[in-house]
Amino acid sequence: MTRETLRHDLPDALRRDVRLLGAMLGDGLVEYGGPDLLSDVERLRHAVIAARRGEGGADEPAAIVDGWSLERAGQVARAFTVYFHLTNLAEEHHRIRTLRERDARGRTVPGSVAAAVETVRAEAGEQRLAEMVDGLEFRPVFTAHPTEARRRAVVTSIQRISDLLFALDGAPEDGEEQAETERRLREEIDLLWRTALRRHTQMDPLDEVRTAMAAFDETIFRVVPQVYRTLDAALDDGRTGTRPPRVRPFLRFGSWIGGDRDGNPYVTAQVTREAVMIQAGHVLRALAAMATRVGRELTVGEATTPASPALRAALAAARTANPEHLAEITKRSPDEPHRQFLLHVADRITATLERDADLAYSGPDELLADLRVLRDSLAEAGAARQAYGRVQDLLWQVETFGFHLAELEIRQHSELHEKALQEVRAGGPRSEMTEEILDTLRVVGWIQSRFGVDACRRYVVSFTRSAQDIANVHDLAASLGDEAPVLDVIPLFETGEDLERAASVLAGMLEIPAVRKRLDDTGRRMEVMLGYSDSAKQLGPTSATLRLYDTQEALAEFAAGHDIRLTLFHGRGGSLGRGGGPAHRAILAQAPGSVAGRFKVTEQGEVIFARYGQPKIAHRHLEQVTNAILLASTDAVQDRAREAAARFRPLADRISDAAKRSFQSLVHTDGFAAWFGQVSPLEEIAELRIGSRPSRRKAARGLEDLRAIPWVFAWTQTRVNLPGWYGLGSGLAAVSDDGRELDELREAYAEWPLFQTLLDNAEMSLAKTDRAIAERYLALGERPEMTSTVLDEYDRTRRLVLAVTGHERLLEDRHVLSRAVELRNPYVDALSHLQLRALGALRSGTVTDESEHAHLEDLLLLSVNGVAAGLQNTG
Repeated sequence: MTRETLRHDLPDALRRDVRLLGAMLGDGLVEYGGPDLLSDVERLRHAVIAARRGEGGADEPAAIVDGWSLERAGQVARAFTVYFHLTNLAEEHHRIRTLRERDARGRTVPGSVAAAVETVRAEAGEQRLAEMVDGLEFRPVFTAHPTEARRRAVVTSIQRISDLLFALDGAPEDGEEQAETERRLREEIDLLWRTALRRHTQMDPLDEVRTAMAAFDETIFRVVPQVYRTLDAALDDGRTGTRPPRVRPFLRFGSWIGGDRDGNPYVTAQVTREAVMIQAGHVLRALAAMATRVGRELTVGEATTPASPALRAALAAARTANPEHLAEITKRSPDEPHRQFLLHVADRITATLERDADLAYSGPDELLADLRVLRDSLAEAGAARQAYGRVQDLLWQVETFGFHLAELEIRQHSELHEKALQEVRAGGPRSEMTEEILDTLRVVGWIQSRFGVDACRRYVVSFTRSAQDIANVHDLAASLGDEAPVLDVIPLFETGEDLERAASVLAGMLEIPAVRKRLDDTGRRMEVMLGYSDSAKQLGPTSATLRLYDTQEALAEFAAGHDIRLTLFHGRGGSLGRGGGPAHRAILAQAPGSVAGRFKVTEQGEVIFARYGQPKIAHRHLEQVTNAILLASTDAVQDRAREAAARFRPLADRISDAAKRSFQSLVHTDGFAAWFGQVSPLEEIAELRIGSRPSRRKAARGLEDLRAIPWVFAWTQTRVNLPGWYGLGSGLAAVSDDGRELDELREAYAEWPLFQTLLDNAEMSLAKTDRAIAERYLALGERPEMTSTVLDEYDRTRRLVLAVTGHERLLEDRHVLSRAVELRNPYVDALSHLQLRALGALRSGTVTDESEHAHLEDLLLLSVNGVAAGLQNTG
């Protein structure tokens, strides 16, 4: 399929938006830098497109870039970066438009909650459906992992442009309203062009907390009751809002932002305390605004909707406690007891925010009790639509978010707990780190006393090696005596070796008295976290995927044998090299028995805003995940996966062994770490200041201490995308020597969800790889044998993935994604050539002028930002 075919294949509305935004940007470039700036941008654009078609010289784009001054190169890089921000916005806008059109048609949409309900009801019956819905849980946990390369100022600027694009959709053509909207669009695009695209100051952890709050304020708080309503409607033929809900709140949000201190010295006990207070401020303001809005509109009168005895008693108690306050409300709303009470509730929520002891709620349970009195009174008076409409939405929001918004989770490295406990038991002077760990545990206790135990009780131990690592945290907490908090200490298994012994560690945990007590207190609930990033960096993507699957199987079997309700916490990144990819398919590919109606996963960096930045997209994402959790928990899906795994596992093991040998042979090559640093902008990525956390856990320069995010981010920039596919080709080659085994591979791809997901993710990663551009980056390392090794594996993997999937070209069966990648690639090429100019000069060691060096670094980092926007992927 040619580029022109793809361009003509664009939906008319999307083509119109892309053209409009691109033209406005072009006009802005002329206004800023004159027609020569736009001409230079266009010259490079035509050159990279021609190079893709094979119509122009492959070296022409590089020659154009090399002929510019560094200032001009920077301006062109900025132009392409802003173009990608606008294109991403247009595509997101069209996706929302498409979702709205689907909803308007009224049919059951694949991947929706309604589709899952239909399937489960047909296959398992009404009673089993009710049981599954009652036990349903989805826990997304937001993390501050630095993979969002855009400044918050850029994100908000793009949001304003998005709002104007929506306004333009509804404006009458050729009217004054359209003209004014287009004028404002030009103004905002000009502002985006003139805004610094990267940060010049380092973020601190509380900046990260406030950034994440935007997703809650603008989207999540409003979307959550809509998702419950959607499921409630699907369960009872659209009667939702007229009877008591059949859905209990199943979404529980968590956050590591301000609590994850593994390798981040800037996250302290004080930061954790401030983080939860910021969260509380946001949710209390949102609840107060919602209660006020619903209260003002709840104008049902005593004559039509008499208050219940319980509501009358609650109002009487409120008048006794706060007579002046109630008198003022009653004066404004005479003969409207329900409205009076809800406005009183709203004022009490505000008082809770302001710490006004006379009116404040002691906790969310007290607020929920008041709201239930209100709801039940409305229902008893026959006003079912008022009881189970917006009042029910408000109840769902309080039940979901409490007064803390998201459970703040703590994470720390196992080695530090061991050292801290030794110091505590020794009884002598304690190090600063030990005091910090103890202070953190004290803050957890304070959070629990202020907001309830559920506000902060999970303590994740990274690099868990044995049950003793879990016991150490419990013993440290016990050393605080009366200040000890309630803790659920969660093992995090990250390396291949740790994943292998996960089940034996859980067996050891059952011998710890504190763990046994928590099992008794929680109905034998236990949580285990699986790390995708480090295992993939150690074993390669193929072997890590299978190792994680084995671990899930082993843990599910262990839990079933010990009467434990296990929740697996998946530490997935946004990129394919860190366990990312489409969430729906990933859940359906989990090991049988490992989901069981519960799914918990990290949402990191750019993924937060991609999935939760727009209400319609957030709603669709939460529906798709809910759909997948329900389907993955059915006997039919699990039986099919179990049978396919048993049949094809020997084949997969042979693939895994060869893939791991290939991957480890590469990364263990003498001098690999230095070579990687030479061919990629690895060290410069830290200068983007996209997060508060250092890129390495320790000061060492080896791959072992390099975090997985910069590992993936740097490979993405080189257009190699190696963490998403390397080794798979060697694995497939080891078992595809004859046609019979190739047929078996094709059967595995068709029948085993795990194998299908593995190959589909690799195919996506290969599609975002560009061999010709990648070769230019790899040549910077002056190790031709390593360049050949990488490119040969790319060729092998691409050829065999296509052979197994039966596709003639990459992403052949994923039309929308294929179109997006193919249309974007030339523009990403332009940024890559700009980056190569800067990277090549910096790596040559010949730049001695400080000013030139600074300009080259600026160009490099600006191009890094642009490539991330173009590929819509960082770490």
